[in-house]
Amino acid sequence: MAWLVTGGAGYIGAHVVRAFREQDIDVVIVDDLSSGHDSFVPEHVPFVRGSILDQELLEKTFTDHGVTGVVHVAGFKYAGVSVQRPLHTYEQNVTGTAVLLQAMQNTGVEKIVFSSSAAVYGTPDVDLVTEDTAKSPESPYGESKLIGEWMLRDQAVATGLAHTSLRYFNVVGSGYPDVYDTSPHNLFPLVFDALLAGKTPRINGDDYPTPDGTCVRDYIHVGDLAISHVAAAARLDAGQPIEPVYNLGSGDGVSVGEIMSTVADVTGIAFTPEIAPRRQGDPARIVASGELAARDLDWRMRHSLAEMVLSAWNARRQAG
Repeated sequence: MAWLVTGGAGYIGAHVVRAFREQDIDVVIVDDLSSGHDSFVPEHVPFVRGSILDQELLEKTFTDHGVTGVVHVAGFKYAGVSVQRPLHTYEQNVTGTAVLLQAMQNTGVEKIVFSSSAAVYGTPDVDLVTEDTAKSPESPYGESKLIGEWMLRDQAVATGLAHTSLRYFNVVGSGYPDVYDTSPHNLFPLVFDALLAGKTPRINGDDYPTPDGTCVRDYIHVGDLAISHVAAAARLDAGQPIEPVYNLGSGDGVSVGEIMSTVADVTGIAFTPEIAPRRQGDPARIVASGELAARDLDWRMRHSLAEMVLSAWNARRQAG
């Protein structure tokens, strides 16, 4: 018996894989390395290189490794780029999920934890987002994640699929010195790369209606997020009641300005960020309640902002 982690060689997926192994739960990885790294795969964890669009490969993996459940992390995760590449986004995130679900149905795999996103909410008009906040995605990426949730819901009606979707917000930090965020679009890698290149990081807009004028976001540590994936899988394994969706949110936001100050303190590199124009569509504040996940999925903020920054900085520097 094992759990399959799609995208298990990526930044988030690699943390999920290690969280499973720390609980002595067998795991197997499928990843095409389009954004993942084989160096992130732990020794002695079976790794199948391939795409979730390859149904035959998935079915063989399920059968060969005795897979009983799936954590579906694989996907095209760049919201901004998805506007320019909508068909690619839908192929990877919608068609890929459909192929995965069909392979699961054909091989009798009946449990799945789905990596969803805060992008399903678009620009919410509430101070604190809950699972019931209106969904209004503003990119093909956000739309694809919402469609993924619908597919799980409908498959559950049709086949009894046991499922839950975890909506991520801003995932940062590192739980291991050899795994770090390599996205070219996320805030922490952008700031660190600028500092390591001797350049000045920048803030997009400082005239928002927030305490310091910069956007407020919900930053959560990747290790905390991984723990809740394992808790969700355990709940599904035990046949315990589970919500169809959970927000993995802090309940308390952090501004981009605060991030920059903390980065300067932690790294010891003094800088004053450049102020660039606002990016179109950036809401002033997105912060979510994590109460449901705290009740059911061992969700809590185990790391301070300084600890998140330090763990990410140490891992990035070790990578060279």
